[in-house]
Amino acid sequence: MNLFGTAGIRGNAVADVTPELAVAVGAAAGADARGDDEAFVVARDGRETGPALAAAMSAGLQAGGMRVLDAGVLPTPALAYASRGRRGVQLTASHNPPEDNGIKLFVDGSEYDRERELAIEDRVESDPEYASWAEWGETESIDVLPDYREAVAAFASEHGAPLDGLTVAVDCGNGVAGLATPQVLRELGAHVVTLNANVDGHFPGRPSKPTPETIGDLMDFVATGDAAFGIAHDGDADRIVIVDGDGEVVHEDTVLAILAEHYTRASDADDPVVVTTPNASARIDERVGEAGGRVERVRLGALHEGIAAAREDGGDVVFAAEPWKHVHTAFGGWIDGVASAAVLSRLVADADGLAALREPVTERPYRKVSVECPDEAKDAVMAQLAEDLPAEFPDADVDTEYGVRLEFPDASWTLVRPSGTEPYVRVYAESDDVDDLVESVAAVVEDAVAAA
Repeated sequence: MNLFGTAGIRGNAVADVTPELAVAVGAAAGADARGDDEAFVVARDGRETGPALAAAMSAGLQAGGMRVLDAGVLPTPALAYASRGRRGVQLTASHNPPEDNGIKLFVDGSEYDRERELAIEDRVESDPEYASWAEWGETESIDVLPDYREAVAAFASEHGAPLDGLTVAVDCGNGVAGLATPQVLRELGAHVVTLNANVDGHFPGRPSKPTPETIGDLMDFVATGDAAFGIAHDGDADRIVIVDGDGEVVHEDTVLAILAEHYTRASDADDPVVVTTPNASARIDERVGEAGGRVERVRLGALHEGIAAAREDGGDVVFAAEPWKHVHTAFGGWIDGVASAAVLSRLVADADGLAALREPVTERPYRKVSVECPDEAKDAVMAQLAEDLPAEFPDADVDTEYGVRLEFPDASWTLVRPSGTEPYVRVYAESDDVDDLVESVAAVVEDAVAAA
Protein backbone atom coordinates (compact mmCIF):
# COMPACT_ATOMS: atom_id res chain seq x y z
CA MET A 1 0.00 0.00 0.00
CA ASN A 2 1.25 3.49 -0.80
CA LEU A 3 -1.17 6.07 0.57
CA PHE A 4 1.25 8.83 1.53
CA GLY A 5 3.18 10.96 -0.93
CA THR A 6 5.63 13.76 -0.18
CA ALA A 7 2.88 15.86 1.43
CA GLY A 8 0.40 13.52 3.08
CA ILE A 9 -2.40 11.79 1.21
CA ARG A 10 -3.73 13.64 -1.82
CA GLY A 11 -5.93 12.92 -4.82
CA ASN A 12 -9.33 13.24 -6.44
CA ALA A 13 -12.04 13.40 -3.78
CA VAL A 14 -14.47 11.23 -5.74
CA ALA A 15 -12.08 8.54 -6.88
CA ASP A 16 -9.22 8.55 -4.38
CA VAL A 17 -9.54 10.57 -1.18
CA THR A 18 -13.08 9.44 -0.48
CA PRO A 19 -15.16 9.50 2.72
CA GLU A 20 -14.54 5.75 3.00
CA LEU A 21 -10.78 6.36 3.00
CA ALA A 22 -11.13 9.19 5.52
CA VAL A 23 -13.02 6.90 7.92
CA ALA A 24 -10.37 4.20 7.53
CA VAL A 25 -7.43 6.60 8.02
CA GLY A 26 -9.18 8.20 10.99
CA ALA A 27 -9.79 4.85 12.66
CA ALA A 28 -6.19 3.80 11.95
CA ALA A 29 -4.81 7.05 13.33
CA GLY A 30 -7.00 6.71 16.40
CA ALA A 31 -5.91 3.14 17.04
CA ASP A 32 -2.28 4.15 16.54
CA ALA A 33 -2.59 7.01 19.04
CA ARG A 34 -4.52 5.18 21.76
CA GLY A 35 -2.58 5.17 24.98
CA ASP A 36 -0.40 8.10 23.90
CA ASP A 37 -2.94 10.84 23.16
CA GLU A 38 -6.64 11.27 23.81
CA ALA A 39 -7.61 13.96 21.30
CA PHE A 40 -7.19 14.95 17.66
CA VAL A 41 -7.77 18.48 16.39
CA VAL A 42 -9.59 18.25 13.04
CA ALA A 43 -9.68 21.10 10.54
CA ARG A 44 -10.14 21.61 6.80
CA ASP A 45 -9.47 24.14 4.09
CA GLY A 46 -12.23 25.75 2.04
CA ARG A 47 -12.79 23.01 -0.55
CA GLU A 48 -16.34 21.93 -1.34
CA THR A 49 -15.55 18.33 -0.37
CA GLY A 50 -14.08 19.36 2.98
CA PRO A 51 -17.19 19.14 5.21
CA ALA A 52 -17.98 15.56 4.17
CA LEU A 53 -14.37 14.41 4.50
CA ALA A 54 -13.97 16.14 7.86
CA ALA A 55 -17.13 14.41 9.12
CA ALA A 56 -15.86 11.06 7.87
CA MET A 57 -12.44 11.63 9.43
CA SER A 58 -14.04 12.59 12.74
CA ALA A 59 -16.20 9.46 12.68
CA GLY A 60 -13.15 7.28 12.09
CA LEU A 61 -11.18 8.95 14.86
CA GLN A 62 -14.04 8.64 17.32
CA ALA A 63 -14.50 4.96 16.48
CA GLY A 64 -10.77 4.63 17.01
CA GLY A 65 -11.18 5.88 20.56
CA MET A 66 -10.24 9.54 20.09
CA ARG A 67 -11.93 12.69 21.28
CA VAL A 68 -12.31 15.10 18.33
CA LEU A 69 -11.70 18.82 18.68
CA ASP A 70 -13.44 20.36 15.66
CA ALA A 71 -11.54 23.51 14.63
CA GLY A 72 -13.55 24.18 11.46
CA VAL A 73 -11.96 25.97 8.49
CA LEU A 74 -8.29 26.83 9.08
CA PRO A 75 -4.99 27.40 7.31
CA THR A 76 -2.87 24.27 7.62
CA PRO A 77 -0.25 26.08 9.77
CA ALA A 78 -2.99 27.07 12.21
CA LEU A 79 -4.03 23.42 12.53
CA ALA A 80 -0.38 22.48 13.09
CA TYR A 81 -0.14 25.15 15.80
CA ALA A 82 -3.24 23.69 17.46
CA SER A 83 -1.73 20.18 17.38
CA ARG A 84 1.07 21.08 19.81
CA GLY A 85 1.02 18.67 22.73
CA ARG A 86 -1.55 16.45 20.98
CA ARG A 87 -2.40 15.28 17.47
CA GLY A 88 -4.13 16.87 14.53
CA VAL A 89 -5.39 16.25 11.03
CA GLN A 90 -5.98 18.70 8.21
CA LEU A 91 -8.23 17.93 5.25
CA THR A 92 -6.52 19.77 2.40
CA ALA A 93 -5.07 19.28 -1.05
CA SER A 94 -2.92 22.40 -0.67
CA HIS A 95 -2.27 23.83 -4.17
CA ASN A 96 -4.07 21.06 -6.11
CA PRO A 97 -7.18 21.82 -8.21
CA PRO A 98 -10.62 22.10 -6.55
CA GLU A 99 -11.75 18.55 -7.32
CA ASP A 100 -8.89 17.17 -5.19
CA ASN A 101 -8.58 16.85 -1.44
CA GLY A 102 -6.15 15.29 0.98
CA ILE A 103 -5.19 14.28 4.52
CA LYS A 104 -2.24 15.56 6.56
CA LEU A 105 -1.54 14.14 10.00
CA PHE A 106 0.32 16.00 12.74
CA VAL A 107 1.71 15.19 16.17
CA ASP A 108 2.95 17.90 18.53
CA GLY A 109 3.16 20.50 15.77
CA SER A 110 5.01 18.39 13.20
CA GLU A 111 3.83 16.30 10.27
CA TYR A 112 3.90 12.55 10.75
CA ASP A 113 7.28 11.12 9.78
CA ARG A 114 7.62 8.21 7.37
CA GLU A 115 7.59 5.63 10.16
CA ARG A 116 4.26 6.89 11.50
CA GLU A 117 2.82 7.09 7.97
CA LEU A 118 3.79 3.48 7.29
CA ALA A 119 2.11 2.42 10.53
CA ILE A 120 -1.12 4.10 9.37
CA GLU A 121 -0.86 2.47 5.94
CA ASP A 122 -0.43 -0.96 7.55
CA ARG A 123 -3.49 -0.45 9.76
CA VAL A 124 -5.63 0.74 6.85
CA GLU A 125 -4.58 -2.22 4.73
CA SER A 126 -5.38 -4.74 7.47
CA ASP A 127 -8.66 -3.00 8.44
CA PRO A 128 -8.36 -0.62 11.39
CA GLU A 129 -9.24 -1.91 14.82
CA TYR A 130 -12.10 0.05 16.37
CA ALA A 131 -12.19 0.77 20.07
CA SER A 132 -14.80 -0.94 22.20
CA TRP A 133 -18.24 0.67 22.03
CA ALA A 134 -17.84 2.32 25.45
CA GLU A 135 -14.57 3.99 24.41
CA TRP A 136 -15.75 5.81 21.30
CA GLY A 137 -14.85 9.49 21.55
CA GLU A 138 -16.89 12.66 21.66
CA THR A 139 -16.67 15.90 19.68
CA GLU A 140 -16.37 19.49 20.80
CA SER A 141 -15.75 22.69 18.86
CA ILE A 142 -12.70 24.88 19.46
CA ASP A 143 -11.66 28.30 18.16
CA VAL A 144 -8.02 28.29 17.06
CA LEU A 145 -7.65 31.35 14.82
CA PRO A 146 -7.41 34.18 17.40
CA ASP A 147 -4.61 32.50 19.36
CA TYR A 148 -2.76 31.50 16.20
CA ARG A 149 -2.88 34.96 14.65
CA GLU A 150 -1.74 36.53 17.91
CA ALA A 151 1.13 34.06 18.21
CA VAL A 152 2.35 34.72 14.64
CA ALA A 153 2.27 38.48 15.19
CA ALA A 154 4.17 38.15 18.46
CA PHE A 155 6.83 35.94 16.88
CA ALA A 156 7.29 38.22 13.86
CA SER A 157 7.67 41.22 16.17
CA GLU A 158 10.98 39.73 17.33
CA HIS A 159 12.41 40.19 13.82
CA GLY A 160 13.00 43.16 11.56
CA ALA A 161 11.32 46.50 12.14
CA PRO A 162 7.77 47.85 12.61
CA LEU A 163 5.73 48.02 9.44
CA ASP A 164 4.37 51.51 10.15
CA GLY A 165 1.94 51.69 7.25
CA LEU A 166 4.02 49.69 4.75
CA THR A 167 1.68 48.82 1.87
CA VAL A 168 1.58 45.11 1.12
CA ALA A 169 -0.63 43.42 -1.48
CA VAL A 170 -1.79 39.92 -0.53
CA ASP A 171 -3.36 37.50 -3.02
CA CYS A 172 -5.00 34.75 -0.95
CA GLY A 173 -6.16 32.82 -4.02
CA ASN A 174 -9.61 32.21 -2.47
CA GLY A 175 -7.85 29.94 0.03
CA VAL A 176 -7.76 29.96 3.79
CA ALA A 177 -4.83 32.40 3.92
CA GLY A 178 -7.60 35.01 3.80
CA LEU A 179 -8.37 34.09 7.40
CA ALA A 180 -4.88 34.86 8.69
CA THR A 181 -2.27 36.72 6.62
CA PRO A 182 -4.13 40.02 6.08
CA GLN A 183 -5.18 40.12 9.73
CA VAL A 184 -1.67 39.42 11.04
CA LEU A 185 -0.04 42.02 8.78
CA ARG A 186 -2.61 44.63 9.80
CA GLU A 187 -1.97 43.80 13.45
CA LEU A 188 1.73 44.46 12.77
CA GLY A 189 0.91 47.88 11.32
CA ALA A 190 0.87 47.28 7.58
CA HIS A 191 -1.57 48.77 5.12
CA VAL A 192 -2.87 45.61 3.45
CA VAL A 193 -4.65 45.41 0.11
CA THR A 194 -6.14 41.98 -0.61
CA LEU A 195 -6.99 40.09 -3.76
CA ASN A 196 -9.16 36.94 -3.72
CA ALA A 197 -9.40 37.04 0.07
CA ASN A 198 -12.82 35.37 0.30
CA VAL A 199 -12.63 31.63 0.96
CA ASP A 200 -14.19 29.77 -1.98
CA GLY A 201 -13.49 26.11 -2.70
CA HIS A 202 -14.01 26.60 -6.43
CA PHE A 203 -10.99 28.98 -6.52
CA PRO A 204 -12.75 31.38 -8.91
CA GLY A 205 -10.09 34.11 -8.74
CA ARG A 206 -7.18 32.00 -9.94
CA PRO A 207 -5.87 28.43 -9.67
CA SER A 208 -4.81 27.48 -6.17
CA LYS A 209 -1.13 27.05 -7.06
CA PRO A 210 0.57 30.47 -7.16
CA THR A 211 2.91 30.69 -10.16
CA PRO A 212 3.95 33.50 -12.51
CA GLU A 213 1.27 32.21 -14.89
CA THR A 214 -1.55 32.29 -12.31
CA ILE A 215 -0.85 35.42 -10.23
CA GLY A 216 -0.84 37.91 -13.10
CA ASP A 217 -3.44 40.08 -11.40
CA LEU A 218 -1.22 40.48 -8.33
CA MET A 219 1.83 41.18 -10.48
CA ASP A 220 -0.02 43.86 -12.44
CA PHE A 221 -1.50 45.37 -9.29
CA VAL A 222 1.90 45.73 -7.61
CA ALA A 223 3.60 47.00 -10.78
CA THR A 224 1.03 49.76 -11.31
CA GLY A 225 0.20 50.59 -7.68
CA ASP A 226 1.96 51.77 -4.55
CA ALA A 227 2.47 48.44 -2.80
CA ALA A 228 6.04 47.84 -1.66
CA PHE A 229 5.72 44.20 -2.67
CA GLY A 230 3.17 41.42 -3.04
CA ILE A 231 2.48 38.07 -1.39
CA ALA A 232 0.62 35.14 -2.93
CA HIS A 233 -0.51 32.01 -1.08
CA ASP A 234 -1.79 28.60 -2.11
CA GLY A 235 -5.05 27.01 -1.00
CA ASP A 236 -4.02 26.11 2.56
CA ALA A 237 -1.48 28.89 3.27
CA ASP A 238 1.63 26.79 3.67
CA ARG A 239 3.21 28.17 0.47
CA ILE A 240 4.28 31.73 -0.18
CA VAL A 241 5.34 33.48 -3.39
CA ILE A 242 6.83 36.99 -3.34
CA VAL A 243 6.39 39.68 -6.00
CA ASP A 244 8.78 42.65 -6.01
CA GLY A 245 7.82 46.29 -6.44
CA ASP A 246 8.18 46.02 -10.22
CA GLY A 247 5.60 43.23 -10.33
CA GLU A 248 8.11 40.45 -10.95
CA VAL A 249 8.16 37.14 -9.06
CA VAL A 250 11.19 36.82 -6.79
CA HIS A 251 12.82 33.42 -7.21
CA GLU A 252 11.74 31.12 -4.41
CA ASP A 253 15.34 30.23 -3.52
CA THR A 254 16.21 33.89 -3.12
CA VAL A 255 13.39 34.27 -0.61
CA LEU A 256 14.64 31.14 1.12
CA ALA A 257 18.22 32.48 1.18
CA ILE A 258 17.11 35.81 2.67
CA LEU A 259 15.26 34.13 5.52
CA ALA A 260 17.98 31.53 6.07
CA GLU A 261 20.68 34.18 6.33
CA HIS A 262 18.56 36.26 8.70
CA TYR A 263 17.90 33.41 11.10
CA THR A 264 21.55 32.31 10.98
CA ARG A 265 22.80 35.80 11.80
CA ALA A 266 20.20 36.22 14.55
CA SER A 267 21.25 32.97 16.24
CA ASP A 268 23.83 32.79 19.01
CA ALA A 269 24.23 29.01 18.56
CA ASP A 270 27.67 27.49 18.17
CA ASP A 271 26.49 25.40 15.22
CA PRO A 272 23.55 27.08 13.42
CA VAL A 273 22.06 24.75 10.82
CA VAL A 274 19.64 25.41 7.97
CA VAL A 275 17.84 22.33 6.64
CA THR A 276 16.72 22.35 3.02
CA THR A 277 16.15 19.99 0.11
CA PRO A 278 18.28 18.75 -2.81
CA ASN A 279 16.44 20.94 -5.33
CA ALA A 280 17.34 24.13 -3.44
CA SER A 281 19.87 26.54 -4.90
CA ALA A 282 23.52 26.93 -3.92
CA ARG A 283 22.73 30.59 -3.22
CA ILE A 284 21.33 29.35 0.10
CA ASP A 285 24.61 27.67 1.03
CA GLU A 286 26.49 30.86 0.14
CA ARG A 287 24.40 33.18 2.31
CA VAL A 288 24.20 30.78 5.26
CA GLY A 289 27.96 30.16 5.08
CA GLU A 290 28.62 33.90 4.96
CA ALA A 291 26.52 34.26 8.12
CA GLY A 292 28.49 31.55 9.93
CA GLY A 293 26.15 28.58 9.56
CA ARG A 294 25.92 25.40 7.51
CA VAL A 295 23.31 23.71 5.32
CA GLU A 296 22.03 20.13 5.57
CA ARG A 297 19.79 18.59 2.91
CA VAL A 298 16.95 16.09 3.27
CA ARG A 299 14.48 14.55 0.83
CA LEU A 300 11.51 16.60 -0.36
CA GLY A 301 8.53 16.47 1.98
CA ALA A 302 10.68 15.49 4.98
CA LEU A 303 11.87 18.75 6.52
CA HIS A 304 10.67 17.55 9.93
CA GLU A 305 12.84 14.46 9.58
CA GLY A 306 15.84 16.58 8.57
CA ILE A 307 15.32 18.85 11.56
CA ALA A 308 15.27 15.86 13.90
CA ALA A 309 18.38 14.34 12.32
CA ALA A 310 20.35 17.60 12.49
CA ARG A 311 19.43 18.06 16.13
CA GLU A 312 20.49 14.50 16.93
CA ASP A 313 23.89 15.38 15.43
CA GLY A 314 24.18 18.34 17.78
CA GLY A 315 23.23 21.13 15.39
CA ASP A 316 20.91 23.98 16.33
CA VAL A 317 18.39 24.17 13.48
CA VAL A 318 17.56 27.85 13.06
CA PHE A 319 15.47 27.49 9.89
CA ALA A 320 14.24 24.77 7.55
CA ALA A 321 12.72 25.19 4.12
CA GLU A 322 12.12 23.85 0.69
CA PRO A 323 11.17 26.20 -2.15
CA TRP A 324 7.99 28.15 -1.26
CA LYS A 325 7.60 26.36 2.12
CA HIS A 326 9.32 27.46 5.34
CA VAL A 327 9.60 26.10 8.88
CA HIS A 328 10.35 28.84 11.41
CA THR A 329 11.87 26.52 13.99
CA ALA A 330 11.87 29.02 16.85
CA PHE A 331 8.10 29.35 16.35
CA GLY A 332 7.21 25.72 15.66
CA GLY A 333 7.97 22.59 13.69
CA TRP A 334 5.47 23.11 10.88
CA ILE A 335 5.52 24.77 7.46
CA ASP A 336 3.98 28.22 7.86
CA GLY A 337 3.34 30.64 5.00
CA VAL A 338 1.58 33.11 7.29
CA ALA A 339 4.64 33.38 9.54
CA SER A 340 6.82 33.78 6.41
CA ALA A 341 4.65 36.66 5.24
CA ALA A 342 4.87 38.37 8.61
CA VAL A 343 8.62 37.92 9.18
CA LEU A 344 9.58 38.84 5.62
CA SER A 345 7.44 41.97 5.76
CA ARG A 346 9.28 43.15 8.86
CA LEU A 347 12.65 42.36 7.25
CA VAL A 348 11.63 44.44 4.22
CA ALA A 349 10.71 47.30 6.55
CA ASP A 350 14.03 47.01 8.37
CA ALA A 351 16.04 47.00 5.12
CA ASP A 352 14.00 49.87 3.69
CA GLY A 353 12.96 47.78 0.73
CA LEU A 354 13.00 44.30 -0.77
CA ALA A 355 15.76 45.23 -3.23
CA ALA A 356 18.20 45.80 -0.37
CA LEU A 357 17.44 42.34 1.01
CA ARG A 358 18.04 40.74 -2.38
CA GLU A 359 21.25 42.59 -3.20
CA PRO A 360 23.70 40.22 -1.42
CA VAL A 361 22.14 37.10 -2.98
CA THR A 362 23.86 35.77 -6.11
CA GLU A 363 21.04 34.84 -8.46
CA ARG A 364 22.52 32.50 -11.05
CA PRO A 365 20.34 31.24 -13.91
CA TYR A 366 18.06 28.49 -12.61
CA ARG A 367 15.57 26.29 -14.43
CA LYS A 368 13.20 23.47 -13.65
CA VAL A 369 11.59 21.25 -16.28
CA SER A 370 9.32 18.23 -16.09
CA VAL A 371 9.68 15.10 -18.18
CA GLU A 372 6.56 12.94 -18.48
CA CYS A 373 6.94 9.56 -16.78
CA PRO A 374 4.22 7.10 -15.72
CA ASP A 375 4.11 6.57 -11.97
CA GLU A 376 4.68 2.82 -12.35
CA ALA A 377 7.92 3.43 -14.30
CA LYS A 378 9.53 5.90 -11.90
CA ASP A 379 11.52 3.38 -9.85
CA ALA A 380 13.03 1.75 -12.93
CA VAL A 381 13.77 5.12 -14.53
CA MET A 382 15.54 6.46 -11.43
CA ALA A 383 17.60 3.27 -11.10
CA GLN A 384 18.71 3.66 -14.70
CA LEU A 385 19.50 7.35 -14.25
CA ALA A 386 21.72 6.54 -11.24
CA GLU A 387 23.96 4.83 -13.81
CA ASP A 388 23.41 6.93 -16.92
CA LEU A 389 23.81 10.45 -15.52
CA PRO A 390 27.23 9.86 -13.87
CA ALA A 391 28.38 8.18 -17.08
CA GLU A 392 27.22 11.14 -19.17
CA PHE A 393 28.84 13.68 -16.80
CA PRO A 394 32.00 11.99 -15.47
CA ASP A 395 33.49 15.21 -14.03
CA ALA A 396 30.58 15.69 -11.60
CA ASP A 397 30.34 14.67 -7.96
CA VAL A 398 27.30 12.41 -7.57
CA ASP A 399 24.82 12.07 -4.70
CA THR A 400 21.99 9.54 -5.11
CA GLU A 401 20.43 9.81 -1.65
CA TYR A 402 17.48 11.97 -2.77
CA GLY A 403 17.23 11.43 -6.51
CA VAL A 404 20.39 11.98 -8.56
CA ARG A 405 22.24 15.22 -7.82
CA LEU A 406 25.33 16.18 -9.81
CA GLU A 407 27.67 18.96 -8.65
CA PHE A 408 30.23 20.31 -11.13
CA PRO A 409 33.65 21.89 -10.56
CA ASP A 410 32.35 25.36 -11.54
CA ALA A 411 29.72 25.20 -8.72
CA SER A 412 26.83 24.51 -11.10
CA TRP A 413 24.57 21.58 -10.27
CA THR A 414 21.57 19.58 -11.41
CA LEU A 415 19.08 17.36 -9.63
CA VAL A 416 16.80 14.72 -11.14
CA ARG A 417 14.04 13.30 -8.98
CA PRO A 418 10.57 11.76 -9.43
CA SER A 419 7.55 13.88 -8.55
CA GLY A 420 5.70 12.56 -5.54
CA THR A 421 2.31 13.81 -6.72
CA GLU A 422 2.33 13.92 -10.54
CA PRO A 423 3.48 11.64 -13.43
CA TYR A 424 6.74 13.47 -14.03
CA VAL A 425 10.44 13.26 -13.42
CA ARG A 426 11.70 16.73 -12.43
CA VAL A 427 14.97 18.19 -13.65
CA TYR A 428 16.43 21.12 -11.70
CA ALA A 429 19.59 22.98 -12.70
CA GLU A 430 21.58 26.06 -11.76
CA SER A 431 24.42 27.17 -14.01
CA ASP A 432 25.72 30.07 -16.06
CA ASP A 433 24.91 27.82 -19.03
CA VAL A 434 21.68 26.53 -17.58
CA ASP A 435 19.84 25.99 -20.87
CA ASP A 436 22.57 23.75 -22.23
CA LEU A 437 22.79 21.81 -18.96
CA VAL A 438 19.03 21.28 -18.74
CA GLU A 439 18.83 20.20 -22.38
CA SER A 440 21.60 17.64 -21.87
CA VAL A 441 20.18 16.24 -18.64
CA ALA A 442 16.59 16.12 -19.92
CA ALA A 443 17.75 14.15 -22.97
CA VAL A 444 19.24 11.48 -20.70
CA VAL A 445 16.00 11.38 -18.69
CA GLU A 446 13.85 11.05 -21.81
CA ASP A 447 15.98 8.15 -23.01
CA ALA A 448 15.57 6.40 -19.65
CA VAL A 449 11.78 6.89 -19.70
CA ALA A 450 11.55 5.58 -23.27
CA ALA A 451 13.52 2.46 -22.30
CA ALA A 452 11.49 1.72 -19.16
